Amino acid sequence: GKHAVNLDSKIADVRVKPFALEMGVKFELHVTISGKKINVSEVPELSIPEDWMRDKLELNFYKSEQGGGEVENVNYDKQSRTAVITFLRPG
Repeated sequence: GKHAVNLDSKIADVRVKPFALEMGVKFELHVTISGKKINVSEVPELSIPEDWMRDKLELNFYKSEQGGGEVENVNYDKQSRTAVITFLRPG
């Protein structure tokens, strides 16, 4: 729809148009599994904050349809491109 925006005592008529956001980035990880922890190596370098990368890793390994489970902790090291995912329960 149309909107009027007040900019420094001038009115600008603007129109809102929807646009598609690029969602997600696919990448390959190398994983070593041991009880409650998974060691992840070769995490790709993405231009996102480290806490976002930790969130992405947690969401990826939380998915039960992919063999994941409830994540207790994600220890991510950007320099070495590695992470240790710790689950609440082994399996």
